[in-house]
Amino acid sequence: MGRNFPLSGLLRLRELQENKAAGELAAANKALRGGQATMRKVRENTAQTEQNPVDAATMLAAAAARASTSSMLVELNALVQTLNEKAQHALQLHQHARSDVKALEKLAEKHACELRLEDLGREQALLDDLSSSGSRGRDT
Repeated sequence: MGRNFPLSGLLRLRELQENKAAGELAAANKALRGGQATMRKVRENTAQTEQNPVDAATMLAAAAARASTSSMLVELNALVQTLNEKAQHALQLHQHARSDVKALEKLAEKHACELRLEDLGREQALLDDLSSSGSRGRDT
């Protein structure tokens, strides 16, 4: 058996893919948090606005502002939904990449154990040989 893990190149590739997926997941989650924060700010600003119209023009302007804010909230809600879907997809990709790495890491660990067993077998054979030759030397 070779001393090097035969799939070490593939393991490194899978680790790079996992790191990339983790970065994409982090970016998707950051974008989602940003969209949610923007939506929260717009809602807070809308709730804090006190409007006491003094004339018809002010009342019309307030109504137009509320309609504009309402449509902006609908668009922001759709954006947050899209960002959430992207974050969920990125999470699935990361989990898949992580499972690929884990499978190869288990194979690498098994390979290392097999190498260690081979080394121990050789060492035991050498010790047995030395002890048998040493005891033959004392018998003569």
